[in-house]
Amino acid sequence: MLKRIKTKDVAYKFRMSAGYPGDVTRTHPVDINAEVSDATNPPTYSGLGVLLSSAYKMRMIITSADYTSYSGTGVNLYGIVVRTFPTQQAQTSASNYSGNANYGEAGFGANVYPMSGVLDVLKRGNIMVYAVPGVTTVLKGGAVYIWTGATAGAHILGGFEATNPSTNGILVNNAYFDSGADANGIVEIAFNI
Repeated sequence: MLKRIKTKDVAYKFRMSAGYPGDVTRTHPVDINAEVSDATNPPTYSGLGVLLSSAYKMRMIITSADYTSYSGTGVNLYGIVVRTFPTQQAQTSASNYSGNANYGEAGFGANVYPMSGVLDVLKRGNIMVYAVPGVTTVLKGGAVYIWTGATAGAHILGGFEATNPSTNGILVNNAYFDSGADANGIVEIAFNI
């Protein structure tokens, strides 16, 4: 006996979020090292590029002066900060772990990972990062730049950019975009591959 069966198809009007800055997206090839954060200029967010300080610690990119010791037109990053685990909402009391969501510095405090201690740094592989949304279309295989100007608007000091920020940034020689960006500016970068 033949029957007609109806299905309830669903159409999604929006693209699903691509992920979170600092998420490692592919398990092979990937190299992640545990590194010590620099106390003077620690990275402030997951998914930011880091350089090696004179004390052999991970430091945030501060200004274009960071690149005066590099030759050529770009910089080779030491790595990219991997997102911490677990990251969950702040608790409202010692026994209640289901309080209102409160992420970032307000929820976790200013002196927590990756701001101090040991952090995971991607040395080779694919990772999600934030690139300023709406400025330009991020293209697969496109060049990656780092913003070295002061944080302003959607631009983050040490953050990634898809267009050449001229005097406020520099080309990253050892990375390229490996996907388009979602509505929030989250995009995949292939690093040292």
